[in-house]
Amino acid sequence: MKKKFCFITLIAFFICFFAGLCGLPFINAVSLSARKNQSQKYYLNAAKLKHFEISYTHSVNKGRVTDFYSINSNNSLVLFKTRFVSYGAGIPEPEDFPGAVFAKTSSGYEISGIDREIPRLVMAVGLIAEHKIVFFYSNETLLVPYEYELKSLFAPQTSIIIELKKVSLADYILNKVR
Repeated sequence: MKKKFCFITLIAFFICFFAGLCGLPFINAVSLSARKNQSQKYYLNAAKLKHFEISYTHSVNKGRVTDFYSINSNNSLVLFKTRFVSYGAGIPEPEDFPGAVFAKTSSGYEISGIDREIPRLVMAVGLIAEHKIVFFYSNETLLVPYEYELKSLFAPQTSIIIELKKVSLADYILNKVR
């Protein structure tokens, strides 16, 4: 009788422990979610994430623009650089970002040193913008890229939120980007 009670108690402990582990948010993740439908979400582990890039075709000058983001110690997104192939209407001015540096490169133009903290990034998946997001993870000596077309995750014209969150193991497993 005593052995049976100990066995049942042990099983109950493991069930409670596992349920608690799955329900407690402890994984740092980059969250991509639909603004109007929060159940449509995807997570990527932020542990070894060095930076990520969002690229798109600019609606006015039709050139590719790439925005570069990192994660700071406050767990906020930081826009640290933008690159574009042609300069003109709708492209930011270096003066918009005190301390930023404007340079012409072999691939176009670049504004670096922006260092603008963004708690959450809200954007719409474009019809013709061909939004892509590339996550760069550290693998000891190299950066390993993982690229996703946003229209493969969300329908065009969907307003999405990109932010950092702590999520539970169960939530992470169920909503991990594949």
